[in-house]
Amino acid sequence: MKNYATAIIIAIAIIAGVLLLGNAYKYKYKTTETITVTGLAEKDFVSDQIVWTGDYSRKTMDLKSAYAQLKVDESKIRNYLQGKGVTDAEMVFSAVTIDKEFSNRYDENGRITGSEFTGYNLKQKVTVESKNIEKVEKISREVTELIESGIEFNSSSPSYFYTKLSELKIDLLAKASADAKQRATTIAKNSGSGLGSIKKANMGVFQITGQNSDEDYSYGGVFNTTSKNKTASITIKIDYAVK
Repeated sequence: MKNYATAIIIAIAIIAGVLLLGNAYKYKYKTTETITVTGLAEKDFVSDQIVWTGDYSRKTMDLKSAYAQLKVDESKIRNYLQGKGVTDAEMVFSAVTIDKEFSNRYDENGRITGSEFTGYNLKQKVTVESKNIEKVEKISREVTELIESGIEFNSSSPSYFYTKLSELKIDLLAKASADAKQRATTIAKNSGSGLGSIKKANMGVFQITGQNSDEDYSYGGVFNTTSKNKTASITIKIDYAVK
């Protein structure tokens, strides 16, 4: 009878040990299991700043004469822009660059025999930076009026920027995190588990592309400056513990 009781006690102890080990393993497995999701957020916005650049030049054999002509052109361009509503604070004229230009001389066999000085080429550019996008866009289209006045003026396409990118990025991060949590919650619910705390989070690349464009995302990030209407996007990768 004593041996029988001892056997029962030993059996109970073995069963209890197995149950404890099973629960311990299950707990350990649950605490090490994770759900990895990627959240995405996008937002369309309109640029609030425009930068437009134009350059002009003068070329003569005499350096002093070329510089004097360039300064006359600068004065005409400044007056022209002011007449279009551009303030002095919105325009910047660069320093003058001077290039001594030469042309090669060739013999009858096409070999270079020397070079000949052809004149001084002086260049300067003006940059207009403004919040009034429509005003500067209009100027960039009508700037041929300067050419008609005898100035060799080359107009570049405007570039568009947004001055509140920091606030936009924070807003997108919050929305991307919320999107990631919703995805993780759905996965955990459908698998019969609960969602635990965040174990790891990595922010993806911040991308800015033109709206309705065929621009491809880049590993290092895209920063569109050619479109006034843009789309910003960001991703965030989060690992959640399972409970």
